[in-house]
Amino acid sequence: MKARQLVKAVGVALGCSAAAASQAMDIKEAITGGKYSVTLRYRAEYVDQDAAAKDALASTVLGRFTWNSSTDYAWQAGLEFDHVLRLGPEDYNNTINGKTQYPVVADPDGSDLNLAFLGYRGKTFQATAGRQRIVHANQRFVGGVAWRQNEQTYDSIRLTATPIGDSSVKFDYSYVWRVNTIFGDNSPNGNRNGDLHLATVNWQPAKDHALSAFGYYLDFNRFDALSTATFGGEYSGTIGPVNLRATIATQSDAGDNPVDYSAMFYSAELGFNVSKVKLVAGYELLGSDDGVKAFQTPLATLHLFQGWADLFLNTPNAGIEDIYVGAEGKVGKVSLVARLHDFNSDFGSTDYGQEIDLSAGFPILGDKVQALVKFAYYDADAFASDTTKVWVMLTTRF
Repeated sequence: MKARQLVKAVGVALGCSAAAASQAMDIKEAITGGKYSVTLRYRAEYVDQDAAAKDALASTVLGRFTWNSSTDYAWQAGLEFDHVLRLGPEDYNNTINGKTQYPVVADPDGSDLNLAFLGYRGKTFQATAGRQRIVHANQRFVGGVAWRQNEQTYDSIRLTATPIGDSSVKFDYSYVWRVNTIFGDNSPNGNRNGDLHLATVNWQPAKDHALSAFGYYLDFNRFDALSTATFGGEYSGTIGPVNLRATIATQSDAGDNPVDYSAMFYSAELGFNVSKVKLVAGYELLGSDDGVKAFQTPLATLHLFQGWADLFLNTPNAGIEDIYVGAEGKVGKVSLVARLHDFNSDFGSTDYGQEIDLSAGFPILGDKVQALVKFAYYDADAFASDTTKVWVMLTTRF
């Protein structure tokens, strides 16, 4: 009897050892089978702003090293390191160098741990903990601001799930305790700590139609004016040759926000193809509560909205009404985009100004390098001042 029990105990021990050894082997193979990549991005940015004493010219290089473990295993991990290097004179206000005689170019130099996460991926469930990217939909409310050299990432726990047997529904929840902004660790705006809850439910009832509901509760420790509660829904889909996107949301103060307010958000965009050109027309309103406070989107990738000149990164208290039209298409390998915006206030019907945005992207050196040239001109009426921005950018990955 004792011998049988001894044999059973030895068998269990051997089984546990084998399982542990197998798991250790899986982790080792996940690490050694991971993928490495290097990204280099050079950018020259010129800004001529009537309100600034001097024109700005920033020449910077982003160097990024990325490692992700093998996707063949349930456990996932990733690391990413960034370094932004200034080339030439510092003739611009990078938000921390004190050179306020120049317009802002928000690309401070320095090093950053961009990503450091561990995750688990099951059949219908995925969990990720650590420093990671969080991007929701078109980034109107939550994004990564990847346009800037230093990206916005989140120290958080993120959980996503789909019901068993129903892949058309997806739940996505993140608890965020720190937002690592584009301004870097040396800026007072660099790290925004707090208790942030980001939740979405996405449903695709048909192939060409999608619905989503979202809720964002932001309670910042120091940035009380950005503490908000936002709830809304969105539809996106295709009806014949027309692409549609419509969003509605409501926002109120949260946490220790010193202002008691509520405001609405509305947006609608139509897109349709004419030959090889896609035409778009849209309307977006970040509403105001009688001029006291307006709808804010502090986690958004704001460069994608309300003009590339970035003059409305903080919504004025009177709100913003943005009516825009645009076109995009390709000529050979060159991708072209054009947008025209007309900006007005929500409260008081003030004419803020107009803006035109143009860009051309194309491959060079046998598609090994992607080149981008962008132009933005904001013609001020009653908000900010006339602003011209020009960018030249080269990107390669290997």
